[in-house]
Amino acid sequence: MPVSHDLCQDLKCTEEDILKKRREDESLDALIKQYARLDAEVVKAEKPPVVLADVALETLKKERLQIKDQIAALMQK
Repeated sequence: MPVSHDLCQDLKCTEEDILKKRREDESLDALIKQYARLDAEVVKAEKPPVVLADVALETLKKERLQIKDQIAALMQK
């Protein structure tokens, strides 16, 4: 069963850390919203019946990973 990725767990930080940084940085806030949207799309696409081709699903996952890498970079500032 597909599950949503926990950004806090992936980045090894707390929700409070993320909330504080989001308030300070609008670009980080926008990236986190985009990440959440992509994550929801991936979870939905992985649930039966699978409606996306493997290539389309992999593209979504790669885009989600790129966004997470950008978020991680901004969180380290």
